[in-house]
Amino acid sequence: MSTLFISDLHLDDSRPHITALFEQYLASDEVRGADALYILGDLVEAWIGDDDDAELPARIARATRAVREAGVPVYFMHGNRDFLLGEAFAERAGLTLLDDPTVHDLYGTPTLLMHGDLLCTDDTVYQQVRANVRTPEWKAQVLATPLEARRALAAKSRAESQAHTGSTGETIMDVNQDAVEAAMRDAGVIQLIHGHTHRPAVHDLELDGRHAQRIVLGDWYEQGSVLRVDADGIDLRSLPVSD
Repeated sequence: MSTLFISDLHLDDSRPHITALFEQYLASDEVRGADALYILGDLVEAWIGDDDDAELPARIARATRAVREAGVPVYFMHGNRDFLLGEAFAERAGLTLLDDPTVHDLYGTPTLLMHGDLLCTDDTVYQQVRANVRTPEWKAQVLATPLEARRALAAKSRAESQAHTGSTGETIMDVNQDAVEAAMRDAGVIQLIHGHTHRPAVHDLELDGRHAQRIVLGDWYEQGSVLRVDADGIDLRSLPVSD
């Protein structure tokens, strides 16, 4: 038995092969036989509300609900692209919502789980925007607008994000090591799993005289990426797109 982690799928109608890969993977024996599946944010390119009547949210809900009905818990943590996902969709899709950050025990190892954007403290522009759009007032105001207006806002936000990414150094957009160590220290853990940076790797570090690990999940732009954790250790690997 194993526990599976994915993040940064950025599912979007423009990349139907990735949506198909997601559906195929969730229908696989590996997922249906797992102890749990965790989705650590940015499941979609843009989430405009639980009332979205497009086909993609419905396909996602069918896929995740089937996993839950197979007896496998499906945990979801908000990312910077899907923080408007709420209780209504979570119930429909069989998802258990998680706070960011949160600590779960993985086969005897308390592990800090995060989307990862909170660790990118050098990107002060992003952190200010994040703080502004996560307020209950901002979210309520946006969700009160018509769907088409929200679709236009999502497109505008994606364009602004791409412009910011293109004009900001890669080092600034990566995690800050002091922030990583502070988060792990505050949580009392020596293992951290997160996404967001799209830089899959296993980083070894020393934390207060103890060996620790930071595991970064990969994105799903050109292929899939999954972390498998069991009592014997971890396996971070890519999932190829079927021909």
